[in-house]
Amino acid sequence: MAIGLIGKKLGMTRVFLKDGTTLPVTVIEVPPHVVVAIRTPEREGYSALQLGAFSAKEKHLTKPEIGHLQKAGVKLLRVLKEFRVDSVEGYQIGQEIGVADVFSPGELVDVIGISKGRGFTGTMKRWDFGGFPASHGHRYHRAVGSIGNRSDPGRVWKGKRMAGHYGAQKVRVQSLFVVDVIPEKNLLLVRGSVPGPTGGRVIIEKSSISYRKSQKLKLNRLKHLTENLVKGAQA
Repeated sequence: MAIGLIGKKLGMTRVFLKDGTTLPVTVIEVPPHVVVAIRTPEREGYSALQLGAFSAKEKHLTKPEIGHLQKAGVKLLRVLKEFRVDSVEGYQIGQEIGVADVFSPGELVDVIGISKGRGFTGTMKRWDFGGFPASHGHRYHRAVGSIGNRSDPGRVWKGKRMAGHYGAQKVRVQSLFVVDVIPEKNLLLVRGSVPGPTGGRVIIEKSSISYRKSQKLKLNRLKHLTENLVKGAQA
């Protein structure tokens, strides 16, 4: 298990390759992280690092959070996240970790975030139902249709796809290609879309499926992007 980082989605842009083609990327701001706590097998029964990021004011934190950070001797941080690691050797409380210390161009990462909330929606938008005919003579066009079957079972099964709250759920997008890392600006550029709205918090981790043959072929297919990238050319 490898360490991950906390970031903020800034939006999308494009980068240029040497042959003039453009590549759409999502920009994620990853500020310097601070090691707040270290979990060891001898004390907690597992190995992990608790990292903090994004400076905060005292009024935005609870008293237990403030006391926890002051006990560690670090500045006030808005977001704390614990990452399981194979070993905690080489880390100490108060140590700073930057984006370039964890990620590098040409690798695959998973990005976890909260998807955009769409409110209460019908089945056609929420589950991509086909709906009823739109021609004349039909009373129902976007209705859900039948949700049960006579007296047996005589109820609606759990998990039935119906209208309801759409979005605002935890989403993991797997195997995104890291196009570039800009440590001086604390930026990470990934190929593809990232869950959540602009300004939303995300978690970036090493890809959990990078060992698969399909992902190794994907890396081999995309490695030319980092080799032919024009540095500093974003639009």
